Amino acid sequence: MVQEKQKGNGVAILIMILLFGMISFITNLAAPMGNVLKDQFEVSNFLGMLGNAANFIAYAVMGIPAGILLQKYGYKKTALIAVAVGFIGVFIQYLAGYQSETQAFVVYLLGAFVAGFSMCLLNTVVNPMLNTLGGGGNKGNQLIQIGGSFNSVMATLTPMIIGVLIGGAAKAQIKDVFPFLYIALAVFAIAFIGLWIVKIPEPNAEKTSEPLGQLMSGALKFRHFVLGAIAIFVYVGVEVGTPGTMNLWLSDAGDPSGALVGKTIAGFVVGMYWLMMLVGRLIGASIGNKVSSKTMLSVTSIAGMVLILFTIFSPQDLKVSLPVIQTSSETGAISFGFAEVPINAMYIVLVGLCTSIMWGGIYNLAVEGLGKFLAAASGIFMVLVCGGGLVPALQAKIADLWNYLPSYWVIFVCLAYLAFYALIGSKNVNKDIPVD
Repeated sequence: MVQEKQKGNGVAILIMILLFGMISFITNLAAPMGNVLKDQFEVSNFLGMLGNAANFIAYAVMGIPAGILLQKYGYKKTALIAVAVGFIGVFIQYLAGYQSETQAFVVYLLGAFVAGFSMCLLNTVVNPMLNTLGGGGNKGNQLIQIGGSFNSVMATLTPMIIGVLIGGAAKAQIKDVFPFLYIALAVFAIAFIGLWIVKIPEPNAEKTSEPLGQLMSGALKFRHFVLGAIAIFVYVGVEVGTPGTMNLWLSDAGDPSGALVGKTIAGFVVGMYWLMMLVGRLIGASIGNKVSSKTMLSVTSIAGMVLILFTIFSPQDLKVSLPVIQTSSETGAISFGFAEVPINAMYIVLVGLCTSIMWGGIYNLAVEGLGKFLAAASGIFMVLVCGGGLVPALQAKIADLWNYLPSYWVIFVCLAYLAFYALIGSKNVNKDIPVD
């Protein structure tokens, strides 16, 4: 009996880790798809980033309902709903490839929006599920770290894969990324069947006699939490907009700066940003018990601001060589080598080291001392993940008006706010509010 339970847990753990990767797999599909939408529909950068915006705006709609579903149906049923919704969202995006030119854009946006619902639900489920499957404590935390690492690996690979799929096309179309969508559909289907069959323990959701609305109002009375919620909004915007706009820039044949390197190389340069995030998370995990969240967020925010200033003001004709996979324009053959890119792109890649630890740092600072309001506060955080859609859309609009590098002033302002929050805004000045 014990052996069967361990085997069942092993399958469930594998599924949860796969879903951890799928969150990144689907979320990071949206930004490079901006290149596809720009090519196929000949739209602006702002419209190209609408798919990304639709994916993240779904968090604003689904953040609170996700918590309600969790309370009503439990973690396993909520996970099954999330996987089913994810399959439907990806399938709608797949159907967009078969629509007329006048309908395909809208159908794709609808698919991205539905997929965003799934990502929001999965984000509320996978962390506590992995923690429970590991038995809590150090083992549970270890599984979460493994899941987070796999999430980072998928974030690294996604823009690279998209770059290879569309790099050889003179004019990219949604159909060019069908192989990617097939993989996503297959993983969702396998995960649904596995979750349905395997018996897994159900984490105990905290019960409270107070209504959710009252708890949310209570959380919003804490100044450091309100400022932290805004910090989460701008942080996710920085995390997504920084590499997303670089992808558009390096792929834009009409950009007068001459930064064009092609979609395949651009995808691999963007992938290096996410690789830097993985490296940063590993470093952060190794020093997290010695360095405070306030110090880590302060240092990384200021360092990010410096890198963005270098990005904006460095001459674009100054090149550096980065390791990439390239596609031959004549034969279409794929090969590994070094490609010259503007040094500005290298600075953007290094920003990934800074953004890597920010989510955890902001979360820890914002929920400190909240007590019984913690669960409601987490729901508010999930709503404000929508910043990952709105901030990049704003940056893309500025890129349309004043070009790509000036658009990084949006990122600079966001990082400046995060530095302010770490140094000043994170102090709990409402310790007189009862939290028991």
